[in-house]
Amino acid sequence: MKILPISMRASGNFLIYIVFALLTFNALLGCSDSPTNDKKRFSIYVMAKDASEYIISTNDLSQGEVDPVKTGAKVSPPQIWYDLIVKDGSYFRVNQKTNFFVRFNIRNNEFIPTDSVKLSQFSYIDTYSWLHPDSLLLISYNRKSEKVRYAKVNTRTLEASTGDLAIPLPVPPYNSMSVGFTDVWHQKLFAGYTYHSTRIPQGYTTSDTAYVAIMDYPSFKPIKTLKDTRSTYPGGTNTAQPNTFRDEKGDFYFLACPGVALGNHPGKPTALYRIKAGDEVLDSSYFFNISASPIQNHAYGLWYIGNGKAIIRSERKGLFKGMEDHYKVPHVAFHVLDLATKTVKKLDLPLDKGTSRRCVLVEKGLVYISINSDTQGNYIWMYNPKDHSLKKGLKLAGNLDYILRIERLYDY
Repeated sequence: MKILPISMRASGNFLIYIVFALLTFNALLGCSDSPTNDKKRFSIYVMAKDASEYIISTNDLSQGEVDPVKTGAKVSPPQIWYDLIVKDGSYFRVNQKTNFFVRFNIRNNEFIPTDSVKLSQFSYIDTYSWLHPDSLLLISYNRKSEKVRYAKVNTRTLEASTGDLAIPLPVPPYNSMSVGFTDVWHQKLFAGYTYHSTRIPQGYTTSDTAYVAIMDYPSFKPIKTLKDTRSTYPGGTNTAQPNTFRDEKGDFYFLACPGVALGNHPGKPTALYRIKAGDEVLDSSYFFNISASPIQNHAYGLWYIGNGKAIIRSERKGLFKGMEDHYKVPHVAFHVLDLATKTVKKLDLPLDKGTSRRCVLVEKGLVYISINSDTQGNYIWMYNPKDHSLKKGLKLAGNLDYILRIERLYDY
């Protein structure tokens, strides 16, 4: 059921005059405050040790202390941190049971749905990209209908259009697939994907090939398909953690993630690919083998921090047994990648936990990194790329297990 804003009607000239006067007065009062006074800029989503979840907002990640369980808005339904999209003070997700794309807002410290729109045959979001400041492109592979679906949604009006993408569907031995990224650039859509098998006895695994479909946009007419077998599972579910970016030159980078936490094809290396701005081919001169670098592990999560540098999260072999404890054992390290020289610098941070997190944010030349440490506490750390310094910022106090997301609520 579509959640609509409440409207009221009044009759009589005098009553209309009074209502208009009150609305005008309230509008004038509302305009008297600057955005920084009534719109907190950053959102922080946490999970407590009892698995309850909370969201707080703040204007300052660099200092102070806050207890989200005491002061935050409790999230309901729970366990939706993985599939959220956050922008302009709103939180968006697809309800897998109803196929509605729902907008949530925090009002009077309550996390509540405020509007929604039905997306036909859309049960979850594989990946999303922003077409315009208030326009989203969502992609979903629907196993029941065996279709790759797209939806274009106006996040202001919640009007939507849906259709099918001409991406080849899985054939035996594969019975599922993932679209790990989409990127629209100069009337071209780039979509990275791969195929999976979920059948017993081998269980979940991924094909040995990374694919990139290139289509005309907005017609979605196929142009060509790129294939590469050096790695697999391009991108990932970017509602939970980003794995792609464009740099200042417009070059597009994407991470292929075959490790146990995404592709479960660990014989392939985690690797960074590049498509140069204006090209429709993988850059043959560029293949950054992360697993063969000093990291010597698989990695997940990629954030561009500017000036040819990016941050990546890597596993630590020997510190976890398998997927059953991958998310709860502190074993994750952060590294700075130099994209030009393909060199790596490990950041001197406590070991982190949590398989997929939105945990890096760049603001005014500083990089904010949230760390879930069993020994040093839950903090937002600050990394300065200019002098490579690290220091603690905002402390997340209380009975917390994870800082699951930090992100920008408003751009101003």
